[in-house]
Amino acid sequence: MDEGTRELLEPLPPSAKLVYYVLDEEGRFDQTGLAEETRLSTRTVRFAVEKLTEVGLVEEGLCPKDARRSVYAAVPESERPTGSEPETASEPDAEAPTATAVAED
Repeated sequence: MDEGTRELLEPLPPSAKLVYYVLDEEGRFDQTGLAEETRLSTRTVRFAVEKLTEVGLVEEGLCPKDARRSVYAAVPESERPTGSEPETASEPDAEAPTATAVAED
């Protein structure tokens, strides 16, 4: 595991670390499969996947056998967003207070 992954995992709960480890080592799983593999509840798995997705370590995709289900996979380090991309995404938010200040006048 690379240093960048360790830094992203550090603040996350133990359940998220376990789910990431399983996805990284074993490959793609749906929520039920992750719950069985990790022995966590489906609610805990859902929470862990949400946290991992927020930091960019896990991606959600469609299940090829059932389009109503999602499958999850670890995002390879080479495909993760770099540190500069989130900054550009937050720039429009920086302009939002100015727009509301003008609207208030």
